[in-house]
Amino acid sequence: MSEFGDQRGDRKIVRQKLSDQVVDELRSMIRSGELTPDDYLPSERDLMQRFGVGRPAVREALQALHTQGLITIKHGERSRVNKVTATAVLDHVNEIARLLLYSAPKNFEHLKQARRMFERGIVREATRMAKEEDIKALRALIDRQEKELGNPGVFVEVDILFHTRIAEITNNPIIVAASSAMLRWLMEYQYELLHWAGNETITLREHSKIVDNIESGNEDAAVSEMQHHLDRTNRLYNS
Repeated sequence: MSEFGDQRGDRKIVRQKLSDQVVDELRSMIRSGELTPDDYLPSERDLMQRFGVGRPAVREALQALHTQGLITIKHGERSRVNKVTATAVLDHVNEIARLLLYSAPKNFEHLKQARRMFERGIVREATRMAKEEDIKALRALIDRQEKELGNPGVFVEVDILFHTRIAEITNNPIIVAASSAMLRWLMEYQYELLHWAGNETITLREHSKIVDNIESGNEDAAVSEMQHHLDRTNRLYNS
């Protein structure tokens, strides 16, 4: 045995790219509050001097942070730190989500299942927390959706707003962002296969029943109606 012990348990040191090290340092500055939302980053020259690296490493690091949504790069201006929100984070994974769905049809079924479980929890929490203004807002969306009968594109958009508004009652921005993102991913994946014709009025009735149960504070009934609604609409994706 080597004087250093059993080599099988040793961890190898992996040399990190200079640009990755710059990314780590800038992330640390953002996490610590040294750089806050809307702050301009130091110039490329200042970053080169601060970290002792060349311009290519700095530019590659800035591009990586831009791709991740942490900063915004504009031609002729210094990079600026973005405000990180749940919605912003999910917006930056939209393309990855699309690739995931199209790469394996089974993932679409997983997404439908996840959304079904998620929405049941959301409507239960919303029923506990809903105020009078929330109920009015939901009924206004149903009225707006009814006016879009015969206009499938807008009808679907208002449908997304309806479910997002239920999520907003929870006052949890992560829940709101995740709920909206999942529904949009579903719609974008198989929008052309959704047979809304003849089902719009059913959707409106189901939405009304969901709101009735939220307003009455009947959690179990609200969950049951939401489950029925999602089970029916999920079948439309496969029609």
